[in-house]
Amino acid sequence: MSQLDDVAQLRPWLRLLQTEGVGNQTGRVLLTAFGMPEAIFSASYAQLTALVSPRVARALVQPPSAAQQNQFERTLVWLAQPGHRIVTLADADYPPALLQIADPPLLLYLKGRAELLPLSALAVVGSRNATIQGVLNAERFSEAVSRAGISVISGLALGIDAAAHRGGLRGSGASVAVIGTGIDIDYPASNRSLARQLAQEGCIVSEYQLGTPPQAGNFPRRNRLISGLAHAVLVVEAAARSGSLITANIALEQGRDVMAIPGSIHSPLSKGCHFLIKQGAKLVESVDDILQEFQRFQSAPSTLTPAHPLLDQTGKRVMQALGFDPVDADSLSQSSGLAPAQLHAQLLQLELDGLIESLPGARYRRLD
Repeated sequence: MSQLDDVAQLRPWLRLLQTEGVGNQTGRVLLTAFGMPEAIFSASYAQLTALVSPRVARALVQPPSAAQQNQFERTLVWLAQPGHRIVTLADADYPPALLQIADPPLLLYLKGRAELLPLSALAVVGSRNATIQGVLNAERFSEAVSRAGISVISGLALGIDAAAHRGGLRGSGASVAVIGTGIDIDYPASNRSLARQLAQEGCIVSEYQLGTPPQAGNFPRRNRLISGLAHAVLVVEAAARSGSLITANIALEQGRDVMAIPGSIHSPLSKGCHFLIKQGAKLVESVDDILQEFQRFQSAPSTLTPAHPLLDQTGKRVMQALGFDPVDADSLSQSSGLAPAQLHAQLLQLELDGLIESLPGARYRRLD
């Protein structure tokens, strides 16, 4: 369903969710009672008030408003574009994994390869303000699981989300983005080119009607779909209080596996991952730790390969002096035996090569 030749069936679904006071929960109550949306709009006021408030019942018995009609016309224009679809709870193509969660959307707007949605999937989430190492981990792990045929799901935010999508798009599993705005809204704008690539090679999913702007409450809510579409959730970097932990908690409630990558004990962005590991999340050190959670990939070897530039003797000396915990420049100068000017030149080159990370207070640490 939900192509232009099924407009007659799609219209009541859209109208139902455009009715003031009707959300997923109220919509499911009405659908359980009446079967399909068209039957809801054929019901009497008395029948409706047995299930919903008088205010909602009055809205349902009224004819479609001009605003509802305009929104419907806007949706038809959007549906006419290649790769655009809407699936409803009544469709055979509705993602089966979402039927298992407590609050499945009544309909989904899809852009791209909808055939990715039933595949085995790993949700990869983490901080928007990620470290260089966090971004590298998200991208490399996502690429590895995607090459094993597992789709990578994330939320198209900055930082870890964007890195996960980039990695996922490099493999056969590709990547799926679940967004918290209307599917016609580019947010954040800096990820516009990534969103276009996802629409062509992966898939973008939204439960919000066209034109829905970024609203703070919608992003935590969409997290239930990120975890709901996945077999497991991998948290790459997360502060002690973050949206990634919300996703992890939702995943546990949905019966999904939760995994986390540990980090430095001194990094605030490791606190959330360490907390999850203490609570029983699986500690992930290699892609094989992830693939073991997916039964058909238990024997797949790790495809993570380091991409280090060749280091000269000075570079090797600095790398040996560095640890994964922050080290100040004075200590490095002493332990490496290099003069400050020579050391700083080497540190700059190593940072450009992606091997180290500079931190506040003239401190540095290894990334790999």
